[in-house]
Amino acid sequence: MTVTRDSRPPAQHRVGTAPLGVIADDYTGATDVAVALRRAGLRTLLFFAVPDSRDERIDGGDQARLPQHDALVVALKSRMVPTADAVAASLDALEWLRGQGAGQIYFKFCSTFDSTPRGNIGPVLDRLAEATGAGTVLLTPSSPEHLRTQYQGHLFVDDLLLGESHMRHHPVTPMTDSYLPGLLRAQTHGQVALINLATVRRGTAAIRDAMAAAGAGGARHVLADAIDESDLRTLGRAVLDAPLVAGAAGLASGLGRARAERHVRPAPAAGRNPADGTEAPDTWDAPRGPAAVLSGSCSRRTLEQLATLTAAGRPGYYLDAVATPDPAELADAALTWYDTLPAAGEAPVLYSSVPHERLREIQRVLGVERSAAVLEEATGRVAAGLVERGVRRLVAAGGETSGAVIAALGITGAHVGDEAARGVPWIHPLNGRPPALLLKSGNFGGPGLLLDASASPAGQDDRT
Repeated sequence: MTVTRDSRPPAQHRVGTAPLGVIADDYTGATDVAVALRRAGLRTLLFFAVPDSRDERIDGGDQARLPQHDALVVALKSRMVPTADAVAASLDALEWLRGQGAGQIYFKFCSTFDSTPRGNIGPVLDRLAEATGAGTVLLTPSSPEHLRTQYQGHLFVDDLLLGESHMRHHPVTPMTDSYLPGLLRAQTHGQVALINLATVRRGTAAIRDAMAAAGAGGARHVLADAIDESDLRTLGRAVLDAPLVAGAAGLASGLGRARAERHVRPAPAAGRNPADGTEAPDTWDAPRGPAAVLSGSCSRRTLEQLATLTAAGRPGYYLDAVATPDPAELADAALTWYDTLPAAGEAPVLYSSVPHERLREIQRVLGVERSAAVLEEATGRVAAGLVERGVRRLVAAGGETSGAVIAALGITGAHVGDEAARGVPWIHPLNGRPPALLLKSGNFGGPGLLLDASASPAGQDDRT
């Protein structure tokens, strides 16, 4: 795809009235922000990677081929990749979103500010700011519904400072510092300023004045404190006309509500979209049919959710990359095991999730990159094999696992459905073909999420 570097939104689309375009740096984060916008009242479509203009349903320049929408979310796998690749992918996404008429852009990153000392949050923000002509960019990772809050520039996770939380043990991006201005300054060429909570509580005019003052002082990025939903709604109203905004799903929700308040429209009729695909649905029926769980996240919460599955007697298969480092053989063995399960049995779980001590041992034996590559390819092959065998509901735990599943199944875009847990929606492919997917961030959901999401609907056996 050819990427241009136009410095302004298209003239025919005034920011705030054109659709909102979202660039998310991983797949589960994209589902989180998509459902936050849907919850705010915006008709939202979700795409995995930049859509190919050759797709018969998604022509890069033909808006008539898309269902009606107020927001478009493009999910990338740019959080952990080399910085140059993350920037290039983000600019590609920006170009596509502009081609679909998006006026305002939202860059979505993780509420735990997952990044390395070099990026990729800062470098992507720098280039998006240049491409959109944004003088100053307001951002915050605050997402109180997920127990992520920013106060005096410090990020709190589950009521602990980020550097004292479970994120200090993250296997790829350990977060040992909690002061966000310092973290961001190490990643960006621009100056970083802070808007404290007292200013946020004084309202939108005070926030805009503070941003103007920060910009006059040379700041490009302005981190804003927020500790509850009302703070995020105030921030959303303050940046309603900004060309570029950034943060987690919390600020996206505040912005989405502000956009919905400005442009009141009749609610779409409930039920599925018509066969011609021109209307986005307000609700989708709960997915039915055989289910399976694929888990690669090693987060504490996912391990708790797997323990709940095991305690309930669900059949499980461990994807052992050390014993079988060939991804094709590993996937074949897993699918052979699946074929032995009783036809009317409960949904199984196929997993590579392990405690951090075991993960470090796997990485020591295979290497970090090779172990990840083996498990991602194997998981994708398993997902494709399960769908071929009739699975109609796939629950994926972990961002990399979700990415592998989406890639293997060739899913381009999806409608955003109802939530199985806060920030964890079912998604339904635009082409109307199964499976329905639940893509779960590692730390999201209660202990029973995987069990409940993969349970059989009343009166229906999972594998019949």
